[in-house]
Amino acid sequence: MSLGTRDILNKGRLLSGTSACPGCPENITMRLVSTALGKDAVFIVVAGCSSIIQGMGPNSVYNYPVLNIAFAAGPSAASGMARAFKILGKKVKPVVWAGDGGTADIGFASLSGAAERNENVLYICIDNEAYMNTGGHRSGSTPLGAKTPTTPAGKKENKKELPLIMMAHHIPYVATASVGYPHDLINKVSKAKNIDGFAYVQVLCPDPYGWLFDPSKTAEVGKLAVQTCYWPLFEYNEGKLEISPESLHCLDIRTRKPIREFLKVQGRYRNVSDEVVKELEDYIDKMWIRLKEIYEEKISI
Repeated sequence: MSLGTRDILNKGRLLSGTSACPGCPENITMRLVSTALGKDAVFIVVAGCSSIIQGMGPNSVYNYPVLNIAFAAGPSAASGMARAFKILGKKVKPVVWAGDGGTADIGFASLSGAAERNENVLYICIDNEAYMNTGGHRSGSTPLGAKTPTTPAGKKENKKELPLIMMAHHIPYVATASVGYPHDLINKVSKAKNIDGFAYVQVLCPDPYGWLFDPSKTAEVGKLAVQTCYWPLFEYNEGKLEISPESLHCLDIRTRKPIREFLKVQGRYRNVSDEVVKELEDYIDKMWIRLKEIYEEKISI
């Protein structure tokens, strides 16, 4: 799908009047995703920021059917919807819209179950790496060293690698995206919506108020995450891993931007120690060694 900025603004089904914070990556992502999905989208919105910023009906800024639901119930509700649409003969793929906390932690059991059953559902994880709607405390997707209200000295564990976990479910389609690369995101969602079976897309969404950076820099930080190879862009389609063009340079350690370029723009990494930076570098190196081996089909999931 070849779209310019004006096309995206016109085609997206996100109306004016949102109560999102300035620079909100979730709002940007919803506009891009709704552009890719078109007019037949049906959303199951798991508890989070999007439950609030959509506004009260009948004045919701989301111009499509929405079911707001509890943290753990999104994939279960979507499974029922998918089967009902099939019985009715309607070609509609329900879309679960959930944050990283609702995906990696509270809702993981129902996500895993729906994936294992290969339900005809598109699951989109909005990964801002913390429970931003309730104050920004750490989630299973918060990275090593990041300061949050519940990890004031920096988180001691690496983030869960959810895309790899979903690949291990042997579902037809897994993809990663970043708010910094809108056309890549639109293309992947456009592909995912036409997959027969379960599709999972995880979008890195840098949050200005949780990550502590200027709200005008949301897209820029999203690009830095990819350029420094912290966040890989790829597709896993029917058992085959494809590295997206924006991330191909990460296959060679010599062509990567230093991770400090990504960390220094975030207040949550203020005064980060050299030791933590080295641990993050090692984590990224190991992640890319594993991805390269899968990409070159030396190992399988």
